[in-house]
Amino acid sequence: MISVDGAMASCADADCLCHLPVLVRSRADALRQSVRWGEPYVYFLAPGIMTWMIPLVDGDKVLGGLTGGDVAAHEEGDRTAAINYLAEAGCSREDAATFAGSLPVWVQSRTHEAAQSLFDMVYQMTALKPHLLVRNRENAQQQRQIAEAIQERKGAAERKYPMREEQMLLSLMRVGDRNGARSVLNDMLAAMFLYSPKLLLIRARAIEMMGFLVRAAIEDNPAQEPLMERHQEWVGHIITAETFERLCEVVRHALDDFMGAIFMQGYNRSRGHVGKILSIISQRYMTSLSLDALAHEVGISRFHVARLLKRSTGKTMTQHVRTLRVNRACELLESSDEPYAEIAYQLGFADQSYFIKQFREMTGTTPARYRQARRGL
Repeated sequence: MISVDGAMASCADADCLCHLPVLVRSRADALRQSVRWGEPYVYFLAPGIMTWMIPLVDGDKVLGGLTGGDVAAHEEGDRTAAINYLAEAGCSREDAATFAGSLPVWVQSRTHEAAQSLFDMVYQMTALKPHLLVRNRENAQQQRQIAEAIQERKGAAERKYPMREEQMLLSLMRVGDRNGARSVLNDMLAAMFLYSPKLLLIRARAIEMMGFLVRAAIEDNPAQEPLMERHQEWVGHIITAETFERLCEVVRHALDDFMGAIFMQGYNRSRGHVGKILSIISQRYMTSLSLDALAHEVGISRFHVARLLKRSTGKTMTQHVRTLRVNRACELLESSDEPYAEIAYQLGFADQSYFIKQFREMTGTTPARYRQARRGL
């Protein structure tokens, strides 16, 4: 067990090599880095000596960390640099040689696998809920995507703000494609940064973009007027964001919030039958609603319902219902501890196996792996 200041609490021997100040500082920094990135952190404890840090987090509180076994990352007999480093740090040369000579030799890939395995085991076997790690991991992933987009745009001849991407973002939100919407959003944030790296101007651009999304949603569906109030709340968070990284996090959460409202309520609902069709489906997608029953309730033919739904959403009724169910499943997997069978039952899937099959087809992963990835379990 490692305390937040890097001390090894499980070692009572004051003369132990693990209490060297340079190693304590190294472990403390590794713990900070693992929390920052929301994942196991593999690092060099000394030249040629690798280890890893697992952050212990419950909710938003950092309790400490677990460190892996030290291993040598080089060939046997080539440990002079490590011995010299430890000796200069205050360890006796004899103890340093004994320690370095006792280490097994591992390839780096094995070290990373061991770190991830320990991380998974800790959060599967304990009641810890690493919400802070999940948020930090999402933020880190977003910043990496934005950095890649910035590098790609730097080589482009045109660096103007991509107005057309706002329409693409809105289209993806309308059909409930969260991953696609986030990807476009990150590209737009990269463009905002390149257009002007001044935080004040980036805030103004972000507020302008959010205003466009809300305006378009209300034009499509006047029932979306409550978005105006939520928009004002998110604008307040954007204005008070003190860093570009924090601003990106706020905008990502606002996007998820808006997309839930826009997709669940549908769009173009002011256009007669389409609005009624989408309203009925959004209210009853967890039941065994049939196309015939929907057509009877709307008062038009089965063929007409299918054609209007395909034109307005780009999906058949079955596809649209499945998307609604899987999106809701994602929310439940992230926010609750409900068993997979219970989630399948709630959402109207025939059984757990069918739920897993449909979920995998839409997301590319299983419900169990999705929950593990999103919550660090």
